[in-house]
Amino acid sequence: MALEPNEKPDSTVHKFESMLKTDDVYFFDAEDFEGIIHHYLNAGKVSLGKKAIQIGLQQHPNAMELKLLRVEVLVFEDQFKAAEKILDELQIIDAHNEEIFIQRANILSKQDDHQGAVNMLLEALHIADNSFDIYSLLGMEYLFMDDFESAKKNFMKCVEVDDADYSSLYNVVYCFEFLEDYDGGIKYLNNYLERNPYSEVAWHQLGKMYVSKGMDKEALTAFDFAIISDDSFLGAYFEKGRVLEKLGKYNEAIESYETTVNIDDPTSHAYLRIGKCHEKLGNDDLAKYYYYNTVHEDPLLDKGWIAITEFYFRKEEYPKALKYINKAINIDGENPLYWQRSGQIYTALENYDEADFAFKQSVDLGNYELHTWLDWAKVLQKMTDFNSAAQVLLQGIEFYPESAALKFRLAGVHLKLADEEKAKEYFVAALQLDTSKINLFEEQFPEYAKLAWIKDAFKIHKKAST
Repeated sequence: MALEPNEKPDSTVHKFESMLKTDDVYFFDAEDFEGIIHHYLNAGKVSLGKKAIQIGLQQHPNAMELKLLRVEVLVFEDQFKAAEKILDELQIIDAHNEEIFIQRANILSKQDDHQGAVNMLLEALHIADNSFDIYSLLGMEYLFMDDFESAKKNFMKCVEVDDADYSSLYNVVYCFEFLEDYDGGIKYLNNYLERNPYSEVAWHQLGKMYVSKGMDKEALTAFDFAIISDDSFLGAYFEKGRVLEKLGKYNEAIESYETTVNIDDPTSHAYLRIGKCHEKLGNDDLAKYYYYNTVHEDPLLDKGWIAITEFYFRKEEYPKALKYINKAINIDGENPLYWQRSGQIYTALENYDEADFAFKQSVDLGNYELHTWLDWAKVLQKMTDFNSAAQVLLQGIEFYPESAALKFRLAGVHLKLADEEKAKEYFVAALQLDTSKINLFEEQFPEYAKLAWIKDAFKIHKKAST
C-alpha cells in the first residue's frame, strides 16, 4: 500500500508500525521507506530503523538509497567490513554517487584516519551537486586534525550557503578563538552582521571577541545589539553583566544578571555573580543571601561553596570558612587552590597538623605558588619541625631561585637547626637578592636579628651597594 500524495510522513510511520503488529504486508515506495528509516534513526530507534531497512530492501532490492542507509547503520555499529563490502558493490553500479565517498569517509574517520576521510570527502566534493553537508564534514575532520585554518575555511563556506547555519558560525568563531586571531574574528563577524543585522548570535559572539581584546566599550555595545535583536537572549545579558562587573559598575551588572533570573528559571551562576557584586558594594547581607541561593540552586557547584568560604575568610570567621571549604573540597578534591585555602584556614585556627596536610595536598596537586611554600614552611616552624621546613623551603627555591623571602626564611630555619654555616650562606644570598626583605627575617626570627654576624653582613652589603 503506497503512501497517497496527500498523506504525511507520520501517517506512513503509523501504517508501517500497524503492519509490524499484524500479519498484513503493506507496500511502500522506496522513498516512503527512506522517510520511515530516517524517522527512526533520528529518534534513536535503531532497531526499528534496521527492521525498516530489511523490509524495504525485500520490497526494493535494488534501491541505492536504502542500501546506503544500511551502510550508515553498519558504520554506526562499527561493522566496517560489512559496510565496505556493500559500498564496493554500489560503487560498481554508480561510481559518481557522492554518498558512497561520504560513507567511506565516515568509516575512515571512526578509525581515526582523518586525512583519509578528508581525501574521500574531497572526492565527494568533486561530484556533488549540493556541497553544503560535505563542507561541514570536512570542517569537522580538520578540527579532529587540529588544522583550524582549514576547518575555518570549510565552515565559512557553509555559512556562505546558509546564513542561518549557526552551528557552522559557532565553529568559525571557535577556530578564530583557537588561532587567537581576534582581529580576524571581529572583521568576519562584522561582515556577517552587515548581511544579517538582527542576528543575536553573531552580536553575542562579536561581544565575546571584543572582551578577548579588552575592548569593553565595544563589547557592551555588541551585547546591547544582541539584546535588541532578541530581548530574551540570556547569554547576552549574562556576558553584559560580566563586562559591567569588570568595569566596577556593580549595580548595572546586578540589573543585567537579575534579568536572566526573571526571564528564565534562576541559575546558580547568576546568583553567584549577583552575590559577588553585592559583596563588592559592601552589601554583606545581600551577598550572603545570593551565595546561599547559589548552593541551594546547585549544591554540587563548588564555586558557590568557595564563594561562601572566601566571604567568611575575609571576615576572619574561620570556623565558618572551614565548614564551607570542606564542602568545596568534597565536590572537587583535585583543586589545589581549595587545599591551599584550607591550609590557610587551619593555620588561622592554629590546627597545624591539618594545615600541614592541606598544604602538602595543594603542592602534590600542582600548586607551586611562592606564598604556598612560605605558608607551609611557617606551619612546620610552628610545629618545630625545622628539618621539614628546610626541605619545603629548598623545594620552593627550586621554583623561585631569585626569591629573597625564601632564602631569608631558610637562613632562620638553619639557625634553629644550629647550622650557622648554612644560615650565613642563605642570609648573604638573600641580601644580594633584596635587602628590603630582611624585615621578613626579623619578623620570623626576632631572637636572631641582633646577632653580630647578621649585623655585620647587613652593613657590609649596604656599604658595597652604595
